[in-house]
This record gives sequence, C-alpha cells and structure tokens, in this order.
Amino acid sequence: MARVDQQQLKQQLSVYFIMGTTNTSRQPLEVIKDAIEGGMTMFQFREKGEGALQGEAKKQLARQIQVLCREAHIPFIVNDDVQLAIDIDADGVHVGQEDATAQDVRRKIGDKILGISTHNLNEVEQAIKDGADYVGMGPVYPTETKKDTRSVQGVSFITEVRQNGLDIPIVGIGGITYENAAHVIRAGADGISLISAISQSIHPEKVTQELKSLIVSEKVALSAD
Repeated sequence: MARVDQQQLKQQLSVYFIMGTTNTSRQPLEVIKDAIEGGMTMFQFREKGEGALQGEAKKQLARQIQVLCREAHIPFIVNDDVQLAIDIDADGVHVGQEDATAQDVRRKIGDKILGISTHNLNEVEQAIKDGADYVGMGPVYPTETKKDTRSVQGVSFITEVRQNGLDIPIVGIGGITYENAAHVIRAGADGISLISAISQSIHPEKVTQELKSLIVSEKVALSAD
C-alpha cells in the first residue's frame, strides 16, 4: 500500500473534527453523525482527560465511530494510542511531541496516515524527516479544551513554514472558530481542526456545514489569486 497522496490529504484536512467522550455532554456517536452530515472531512478519536474511557470500552467506541467514518469515506485517525490504531486498523495516528517518537510510530503503522503536532520550524522540519504525512500547528488561538498546550502561536507560525518553502499538509489547531478560521487558511494551512466548536455546539451539523462552506470558499479564492 502506498503512502497517502499529499494533494488528497490537503483536501481531507479541510474540516478536521477531534473528539472523545469528555468533550461533549451529548451521546458521542450522535455528535459525530451530525458532523458527518455537516461535511467534516477527517476525524480524530482523542479519548483523554478525567473520566475518559479505558481498555475494551475505549476500543468498542473507537470501532463504532470507525464504522461511521468508513461509511462516509472519512479518514479515521487515533490520537496517540498506536496500539489501538493497529488493533482496529485505523486509517492513521496523530502524535504530539511528548508522545511516542515519530520514527517509531511510522515503523509500527507502515503506510497509514501519520500526523504530528508541531510548535516551531525545527519541529516541522524534523516531522518531515521522520515521515509525517501532515503536521498540526498551534495552538493558533487560546483554547480551553487542551490544558497542556504551549503558548499561543497566532497564524505567523504557519506563514513562516510556508515562507521557508515547506509544502507538507498543515492543519491549524487551537481556539479556531467560524470567526477566525479564514485567517488560518489565508496564512497557508490546508485545513482547521476543531474540538469544542463542534462538540459543544447545540447544532453540530449546522456549525460543521458553515465551517466547511467557509473553508472551501477560502481555498477557491486563494487558488484564483
């Protein structure tokens, strides 16, 4: 199996929804169904935090979400838990700088999608060397969802990476909303990743649909420039 096509991946990153049971007060599968209906393009199962599922319960939920994603032809990514991703044959894994080393993860998952969180230019360059298919960059804006994040980057980090000629697919993360998402795309990101903007919305489908429409229109405008 060949590595994922970068141009295809850039489109799949457009509206990248990240969620676990601790991120919503609703039934998780219902939220994800709504996000799928709204047009999300990639999903990451991030089951972390106080009260998060463990063991077989975590694996069972992952499988249920994976079925929904496969039916919708949406890549299903597992956050950090490499063994879970292998056990259920997920489409890929996303790891942070404090998680397992990227080279080790690549060796274990073969040609599956590998995403790496990055916070400076050196980390992006290292991620590329280690075999990352895409990098997550942020936090772009202040966020309440992840308490262990680095300092807020703004969009200047994304711009810096593009100005240095690095063409790896980029997804911005951290505090992204409808109001600021366009700035992330204009800076050079291929997509936005969101947790609470969708998971805590009363109308996840509507929010996802609006974000998808915005991202698509921004990409079209940039390609026309």
